[in-house]
Amino acid sequence: MEENLEQLAKSGASPIIKIAIFGPESTGKTTLATQLAEYYKTVWVPEFARDYLQEKLDSGRGICDIDDMLPIAYGQTKLENESALIANRYLFCDTNLMVTKVFSELYYNFCDSLLDKAARAHQYDLFFLTDIDVPWEDDGLRDSPEGRETVFEVFKQSLIDNKKPFITISGDKETRLKKAVSIIEDLTMALQMGFTSLDFLQIYEHGIPLKNIQKQFNIYSKGISKSVLVNPATLNNGILKLSDSEFEKKANFFDDNKSKLKLKKFVPASGAATRMFTFLRTFLNEYDFENESVNAYINRKKDTELALFIIGMDKFPFFEAVDKKLKEVYPDFNTLSRDHKNYYFIKTLLSPEYFDYANKPKGILPFHKYITHIAAPIQEHLNECAFYGTSNNESNLHLTVSENHQAQFEEIVENVKGEIEAKSNSKISVSYSYQKKETDTVAVDFENMPFRNEKGMLVFRPGGHGALIENLNAIEADVVFVKNIDNVSQNSIKRISFYKKALAGVLIELQHQIFDYLKVLDSSEITSEKINEILVFLKKQLSIEFNDDFHKFKLKNQISKLKETLNKPIRVCGMVKNEGEPGGGPFWVMGADGKQTLQIVETSQIDLNNPEQVKILSNATHFNPVDLVCGLKNYQNEKFDLKEFVDQTSGFIVHKTSTGINLKAYELPGLWNGAMANWLTVFVEVPLFTFSPVKTVNDLLKPAHQSS
Repeated sequence: MEENLEQLAKSGASPIIKIAIFGPESTGKTTLATQLAEYYKTVWVPEFARDYLQEKLDSGRGICDIDDMLPIAYGQTKLENESALIANRYLFCDTNLMVTKVFSELYYNFCDSLLDKAARAHQYDLFFLTDIDVPWEDDGLRDSPEGRETVFEVFKQSLIDNKKPFITISGDKETRLKKAVSIIEDLTMALQMGFTSLDFLQIYEHGIPLKNIQKQFNIYSKGISKSVLVNPATLNNGILKLSDSEFEKKANFFDDNKSKLKLKKFVPASGAATRMFTFLRTFLNEYDFENESVNAYINRKKDTELALFIIGMDKFPFFEAVDKKLKEVYPDFNTLSRDHKNYYFIKTLLSPEYFDYANKPKGILPFHKYITHIAAPIQEHLNECAFYGTSNNESNLHLTVSENHQAQFEEIVENVKGEIEAKSNSKISVSYSYQKKETDTVAVDFENMPFRNEKGMLVFRPGGHGALIENLNAIEADVVFVKNIDNVSQNSIKRISFYKKALAGVLIELQHQIFDYLKVLDSSEITSEKINEILVFLKKQLSIEFNDDFHKFKLKNQISKLKETLNKPIRVCGMVKNEGEPGGGPFWVMGADGKQTLQIVETSQIDLNNPEQVKILSNATHFNPVDLVCGLKNYQNEKFDLKEFVDQTSGFIVHKTSTGINLKAYELPGLWNGAMANWLTVFVEVPLFTFSPVKTVNDLLKPAHQSS
């Protein structure tokens, strides 16, 4: 009988989904199995050992011993196979061979090789590990409740060691059932999509909803429609041009009204500085240290960036620190040739042993050299926050960071915050959040099959900056300033702050009018004259125009449409003249509904094989510097759910590599692209000096980043 145990276990394979309820005594296994069987109108497999041992005890043959393990295992497996024949889609097993194996090892310090082999081979789609957070109950056959924690850990470890897919189930009966049903529904969907149980566990632990992955795979197979450009947004045709006096009025309007508002500055700061140093890393990898001069390398590679870096080396804010370290590491440094000095400088700058700048977040690198100190971007953003983000002597800065880098940001903030607060007579609160793991996406190969690493595991990739709409959605503020971490300046903070305040003034002025209109639309006093006034406002101030059919609607339908149009989050975006910077710009875009809207569009969203679209792109006059002021609350002072205003069709499929192998990944609609596509949008031209990004380390040699 025992010799057939493994064969018997394998013979239970069937198209039904098998769930094993697994755990120590008195942890609610039977309760959960019966609940699930009732919920899914199917059968459950009771514990064979219970009747077997009760009969043994009643017949006077004593209590359980080592010789009972194989008969229990055989009886349990036979019972499970019989139940599988009559199961309805699902089979829930109160216990299984793994339980018998663990008890055998736990109580007798021995497990028959036949039982061990069969338990390892016996497959379930999922194990539910029942927690010990329920009261222990004595049924006459169980041991004492002492040592439950230890026994539970043994059970858990056995699942880990044997690579069984499991999820721990905790809580009261109702909570356990609700959680188990939710998991089973997702597991069923995952299996139908072709994933394995172990894949499902990866997805579950990542927190990614299965419906999101389903959408991602549809996008991989169908592709993403390109944006249809109608025209570039230009001055007085989508981009507002203000005079100096008008900017002054807007900034004053903001100052006059900010005491009633909670302000916050939002800075995406999780990006590593890798791209800043790409040409230096290439140099270290490809320079023939023994056989060529640095100048020969520059000529061979036509590397003007490296030449500029070396010429301006002593002007970088990190020069003195690196130079000091070089003299510590290389005692004879001063006697080395110039080429060797330059090589070791670059090597030390990027070496993980020393400065490791290419692997650190941009936000904490030294960007600016002052007489008294060296400042990182995070310090400049704190300064800016105090200048234009202060209301009632309080300002708030929110940073999205990588969890493992937060401490480095906090250290800089704590060192400089007090001094900035004293100078600005304000209290600055700094908060942090991380890009949520559940916004990650599953990578695929070029056949659109799940991409797997060398261990056969799914590969997840961050969803791009569009994932940060979740972080922005969690912000509690009336007005939020959004700016990139590397867009800071050493010399123009007061002038930059003036234009940020002016953009905020544009926003608040618009909000006041929009809120007034929405309140009128809610009232019984609405007239056709007021309707026409709102239509003119929409066209002139928000570039939204309705066709003539609008006037044919009944009044209540007109009101409904106007409320739907006006009751949205607002963004006022600064735009600078196009100076050839790579990136997105402002365009009139044709929507799927045939209506034109103002959008920020990235080059990757445009069909570059279409000559007409390329011509429109080349005629763009302005560039998006990511200089936004956002209104996140409605006219009833309630937060918008920003996720409702995302254009889900406007993500990106990008080509990447993993361990040298090509893959495809999906990135979510960009934060200021598709994620804000359905907001009310106003573009305003701002001076070019407000935009001083640091894309490569050589940008730090530009006037905006050098002391004047």
